[in-house]
Amino acid sequence: MKKMLAALPLVALVAACGSNGGGTQAGGDIKVVGSSTVYPFTTAAAEAFQRANAGARVTVESTGTGAGMKLFCAGVGANFPDIEDASRAMKKSEYDECAKNGAKNVIEVPIGIDGLTIIESKGGQLQNLTQKDIYAALAANPYGKGPNKAQTWKDVNPALPAIKIRVLGPPPTSGTRDSLADLYLTKGCESDPAMVALKKSDEAKHKDLCTKVREDGAYVEAGENDNLLVQKVAGEPGTLGVLGYSYLEQNADKIQPVQIAGVVPTEATIANLSYPGARKLFLYVKGEHMQAKLALKQFVAFYATQWGKGGPLEKKGLVPFGGADASAASAQAAAMKPLDPAGLK
Repeated sequence: MKKMLAALPLVALVAACGSNGGGTQAGGDIKVVGSSTVYPFTTAAAEAFQRANAGARVTVESTGTGAGMKLFCAGVGANFPDIEDASRAMKKSEYDECAKNGAKNVIEVPIGIDGLTIIESKGGQLQNLTQKDIYAALAANPYGKGPNKAQTWKDVNPALPAIKIRVLGPPPTSGTRDSLADLYLTKGCESDPAMVALKKSDEAKHKDLCTKVREDGAYVEAGENDNLLVQKVAGEPGTLGVLGYSYLEQNADKIQPVQIAGVVPTEATIANLSYPGARKLFLYVKGEHMQAKLALKQFVAFYATQWGKGGPLEKKGLVPFGGADASAASAQAAAMKPLDPAGLK
């Protein structure tokens, strides 16, 4: 289910970051697509930006990172999005598609850190899993030894309870699905030295064995509506869910986290990257649109005032950067320097 914010113009126009000072032109509506994880943060920033800038209009749509990248990279002009919310870094193939369609000046702005969490209903019994457990439960062909036959978590690991494997998670269009593959499935797969060796000899086969998810009902694609996923997990004891930390934090009365290798997802464990599911979140801005839409640079600068320690977005569940990462993110929000595609994977 798509979620959309279509906010109306609000109060008097002020300077770029909503602070006191000279006025500025809105320069056209801003359209944002992408990650369901980043959606609540960008929505909150957009609402605050519009309150500070009469006539500004920011539309935010939750499409998933992958689907959003396709929309973002499809072209330049009024019919195409200005900003992509992303719960992972842009891929080289996505940048190449952008460049082919005229969007060569893509600006990457890191906004903070999220924890990709595994959740269960309150009082659930699956209180601690490892990346290896998760891979063995969800992989279509674990370690290349044949189709996955595990029915319960006890089949995966004798120390776990005999609860049926049922995990609600993101579809392939989601950046969260990519993060599930990178942070959990691949890490679990590479607990086997043979899989590490396979990556060097046959990268395509390694990717297939380590990231392809079973399709027999143990893993259920739950769409891009993370609030609905929370409701389903809360009402189905034994079912697990995969989603961003902010949704866990905001629904702590209904769901609880599953520890990963003994680490509980908290703001502290995500910020120091000790939680295995910690990941950076991004905005991607289309540089070709900035001259026609003066509000684009203003919106990103305003966004940067919201993401710091103690700021409004931390209250929404975004984990702020610290130290050098915080300084670098703020500097990039001001400089808006296009990314170097040579650094993309």
